[in-house]
Amino acid sequence: MKRKCEAEGMTFSTATDVLRYAAFTSHPDGGNPAGVVLDATRLDEREMLAIAAEVGYSETMFVTARDEERRRFSVRYFSPLAEVAFCGHATVAGSVALAERMGPGGLVFDTAAGEIGIETVRDDRGGVRATLTSVPTRSRPARADEVAEALEALRWAADDLDPALPPHVAFAGNEHLVLAAGSRARLADLDYDFEALAAVMRRYGWTTVHLFWRESEERFHARDPFPVGGVVEDPATGAAAAAFGGYLRTLGTSAASGAIAIRQGEDMGRPSDLLVQVDPDDARVRVTGNAVPIGE
Repeated sequence: MKRKCEAEGMTFSTATDVLRYAAFTSHPDGGNPAGVVLDATRLDEREMLAIAAEVGYSETMFVTARDEERRRFSVRYFSPLAEVAFCGHATVAGSVALAERMGPGGLVFDTAAGEIGIETVRDDRGGVRATLTSVPTRSRPARADEVAEALEALRWAADDLDPALPPHVAFAGNEHLVLAAGSRARLADLDYDFEALAAVMRRYGWTTVHLFWRESEERFHARDPFPVGGVVEDPATGAAAAAFGGYLRTLGTSAASGAIAIRQGEDMGRPSDLLVQVDPDDARVRVTGNAVPIGE
């Protein structure tokens, strides 16, 4: 498709094909939409940012170099406002797009965060499912000032949190503040100060604030505000899900020795399902989901 884009006062024309996929869903009206550009070899950073801004999704993935024989690709991710080191839902979307064209199998993405291995397979309904393996995760207790500033911007109180699951800053390619809501109702009632939370996140270098509620030891509900990317909220966040798996591993909960399900996007009307696999002996986390093409 031919596009005319503007970024930072620059105007240019491209003939770039931008694919659109919904990740962590089997239905085009669910999941998190991502842009995918399978050939960005001639695009520079400003052009990629401008295309991502025009697409308007929380992230667009750009393949900047490819070795199809080895099924290895260099990729970059851009939100409408800035480059992001790693994006899970765009990785799943891009992996499925490649598997639909090359056939299922293993892939390797070289990202700014490190090497990401992906396995793609056909599911029972003929769709394609992708499992990414994150870079090594880590998680540390959040400082009192970090939590206080985030709660103020979220318009939450300290007693809105679940005391059994302490706030952390978790990493799986990007850093995310992880906060446990004390109830499903608290998680559902999200009305935060966009500019204030963006300022807090920029100050501390967080990509999202991962808000979650524990339904059971194996099932969680999540929401991920993303104001630093120019987006109010992500309906599914694979990078935060991987970081969350590392958080559970650090806490040593029973969920950190197997698979957990994360339901996200319900409160936005775009339900998403993420499967997270944690190995207590491996700092890496695996995140699985489907992706399907969507129209413009």
